[in-house]
Formats: sequence, C-alpha cells, structure tokens
Amino acid sequence: MRVLVADAFPEEHRNRLAEAHECAYEPDTTADQLPARLAGCEVLVVRSTRVTAEALQAADALRLVIRAGSGTNTIDRETASRLGVHVCNVPGRNAIAVAELAFALLLAIDRNIADNVADLRAGRWDKKRYSRARGLFGRDVGVIGLGRIGLAFAERAAAFGTRVHAVAKPGRDDETLERARAIGITFVDDLDELARTCDVLSLHVPAADTTRRLVDRDLLAQVGPGTILLNTARADLVDEDALIEAMDAKDVRAGIDVFADEPGSGTGTIESRLAAHPNVYGTHHIGASTEQAQDAVATEVVRMIDEFAAGTVLHCVNPETTREFASSLPIGETP
Repeated sequence: MRVLVADAFPEEHRNRLAEAHECAYEPDTTADQLPARLAGCEVLVVRSTRVTAEALQAADALRLVIRAGSGTNTIDRETASRLGVHVCNVPGRNAIAVAELAFALLLAIDRNIADNVADLRAGRWDKKRYSRARGLFGRDVGVIGLGRIGLAFAERAAAFGTRVHAVAKPGRDDETLERARAIGITFVDDLDELARTCDVLSLHVPAADTTRRLVDRDLLAQVGPGTILLNTARADLVDEDALIEAMDAKDVRAGIDVFADEPGSGTGTIESRLAAHPNVYGTHHIGASTEQAQDAVATEVVRMIDEFAAGTVLHCVNPETTREFASSLPIGETP
C-alpha cells in the first residue's frame, strides 16, 4: 500500500513501514498543501495536520486516515464517512505524557516558574514576588474525564497530597472504578458541584457535541477566586472569551496546551487573546510530544497499517465504514 506520513514520525518506525509498504514522508505538510499530495495514497497518517473535506475529496485512492494520537477532531469525519474512508485513532498510548504536561503546568502556575525564568534571564531579581506561592498539598483537584489520561493525572495529583474529585457517572467499567478507588477519588453529583468544591480543574474529555464549550460562563460563575483551570485536551471544551472574563474578574489562572486559533501545521503564527493573557501559562499543543509517547504511538500506527493491509480495521471512530469494509471482503474474512 502507498502510505503518506504528513507529520513528524520516528525514523525507526518509518523504516519499518517502508519494509512492507511504499511510504512517503512529508512531515511539513500543511492542511492547504495536503489535497495536492494525496494522489495515489491509500493510507494517510497525521498528527497536527488538519484533514479537511477538500483533502478527502481530492484523494483518489484513500481508504484509511490514522490520527497518531487520541483525538480526531482535526479530521472531517463526516466527509470521510460519506466517502467510505476509515478514520482511526491511537488511544491510550500517550496518556502518561499528557498527564505529565498537565501536572507540569499546575506546578508551574503555582510557583510562577515561567515568570521566574523570564525575569532571571532579563537580569531581574525579585525574590519577594516569587516567594509567594500557595502550594499544592491539601488542595482540592477536580478531574473532568476519567479515561486513561484523566486517571493518570489523578494518580499524580494524589501523589502530591491533593484531594481528588470527579463527577459520578453511571456505566463506568470496573477497571476505572477500581483505579478511582485506589487513587482515593471522591465523587460529586455534577459539574457545578465539582467547580464549587475544587480550586483546580483539569479537563480530560474528548471534543464532542456534549462537551463543546463545557467550560462556559455558567460553569466559571461557580469557581472561586484564584481557581486554576488546566486544558491539555481540546480547545473546543472552553469558551475562551468566558475564560478571559473570569481571569480578569476573579484572577482565575490557566494552563493551556490547546487553543482555538492554532496553525494548521506544526509551525506558524498564532493570534490568540487567550494565549497572550498574563494569567495563562501556555504551551504549543505538545501534550503527547515525548519520545516515550511518540514511540508507543508509532509502534501502534505501524501495527494498524499492517493489520489494515491484512483486512482488519483497528480503533475505527467511524464504524459505519468498517461495516462497509467487512461486506466488501471475500467470504471467510472478517475485519
């Protein structure tokens, strides 16, 4: 199969792909350039690059798009489904990396690390200012979303002596509940209660119709002054204007790795009121960008492509295409 890898991908795993497939590696591809580069490609692998309807419609042979990460909100799934293109993700392999960044942002905000460094590099010494910090021990941390990343973050928060809370949700599997018990998570009835109870809130849910602008003016009205909000999940979860208002009115502080106006590729410029706000410690959508995480993700991507070539679709997020794929296979073969 012809595979286009349109984002950074470890060399070792590119070589493994090339052993069995025709592999083109174009890591600097932008969303605008992608439509012109898909001719003849059966498989597309992306991380940051957006896959638009235009790109999908321009592809003449595409059958599979793999997002080398967990979220697929940068891919036009509706168009992909209509065209019979499978959209798949790689869940769970980067959970620890994202949890580490979320907790790093929390520590950095509490101790004003970035401002410390900026002043010191500029030759300014201000021990009086930077000696003021509340500390994390004994604080109430609310984790919104108890998937792999949320649980990994909760474990780290508990290890620092915080009290961890989450919203009770029916239907959680036994493994999740067991890990929650081991961490010592206290459950509350709803999101408003979580916001009133906690002085740190960390977002770990996917982007969906039910979670879009989950953090809005109504929810932010429930939080106390000085609350810290962490978002290493998806920009769609937060009403950025409402958050800016809360930062101005209540001195809410935020650690943000995802922004609404991010460039469509790995480099570019960004004009974001949120990113420029002095109460924001922002990073460049790097939650999953550790060598450990990328190696684990890449290993799974290679396996997924090999399995697809053999007739099996793994981790598909538009299952209607999987059913069509199954019906097209010779009798006796199953995806």
